[in-house]
Amino acid sequence: MSLPMDMMNAPAYDPTRDNQRRNVIIGLLITLLLLGIVTFTGYVMGHGWLFTNLGYEHRANNFFDALEAKDYSKAYAIYYNDPDWQQHPAKYSDYPLARFTEDWTVDSPVHAPITSHHVDISKTDGSGNFGTGVIVAVRVNGGHKVFMYVNRADKTMTWPAPHELQYNP
Repeated sequence: MSLPMDMMNAPAYDPTRDNQRRNVIIGLLITLLLLGIVTFTGYVMGHGWLFTNLGYEHRANNFFDALEAKDYSKAYAIYYNDPDWQQHPAKYSDYPLARFTEDWTVDSPVHAPITSHHVDISKTDGSGNFGTGVIVAVRVNGGHKVFMYVNRADKTMTWPAPHELQYNP
């Protein structure tokens, strides 16, 4: 027969479990706070919730880098997200490289060859939590705003974008 445990023969208090529990709770609160700060900061800075639009901004930046370098074949590949486009040019017969090159040189949105650019901001567009695409605002040749649309599903680009963003660079 065992005797009931009383205060006289209770095990000694071990603070380890309580300390671990407290540390886990503090860690979770700090993690949630940091996640909230990063989420809000990305949105306020114009790069999407949790900076989710940075990859699309990078794609637009690479596109304009290729235009500045006058590497229209590379820019065309970025535009269509098809690095092997030359293997099947018939797929793009509605908008061939020659027309694309003309559109981004003589008939460019800034009416001159592109010599400099800066990606300013981006905004999610379309339906769903993260939208169907991203509008990327790019300042070209020192002041002209160009809005590129990057499709989330296939990473292809479109100009002009369906909307223009209102912002002050």
